[in-house]
Amino acid sequence: MAMEINGSYGNAQISYLERRREEQPLEKTSGTAQSKEGQKEEKTPVQDEYISREKSGAKPTGLYWLGEDENGNRKIFYDDPKKSKSAETKEASDKKADTEDSTAPAIKPDEPQKAEEKCTGDTGKVDREIERLKEKKKQLEQQIQTAAGDEKKVHELERKLAQVENELSQKDNDTYRRNNTVFS
Repeated sequence: MAMEINGSYGNAQISYLERRREEQPLEKTSGTAQSKEGQKEEKTPVQDEYISREKSGAKPTGLYWLGEDENGNRKIFYDDPKKSKSAETKEASDKKADTEDSTAPAIKPDEPQKAEEKCTGDTGKVDREIERLKEKKKQLEQQIQTAAGDEKKVHELERKLAQVENELSQKDNDTYRRNNTVFS
């Protein structure tokens, strides 16, 4: 089966190149206008820069500093910027109230005073439990030595001893003490 194609396609490549050249200057002119508008819209990103304390003139927020606690031990303190803002507003309102009524008592009855809480941790119960297990282990070891002739009894005592040693290894550590400390 033969197919006949009408028309000449020898100059098709040339006509395509010519059309493309004609379209290209139009794209360049419209593209430059769009790119200028895009550049105006795109601003350079703002970059952080270091400003020293002396230049800024403001007290820095979120500052860590080394100090001493009430017992004289070294401690790292943190100035929280959120707390400092609320503390400043509270101090300002307190000063305003003091100037308005100088005969008012220094302690307001409406505000409860924040008393220091001292907690003590008691590990006595845990320590007694561990001592009880150690005593039980010693007793079982002695019973094994005395019952050397009876195989069944020795096997049963060794099983109990292994159980006590397992429980002792789980409880005789700092993690168990911390988790079972009674605070008052």
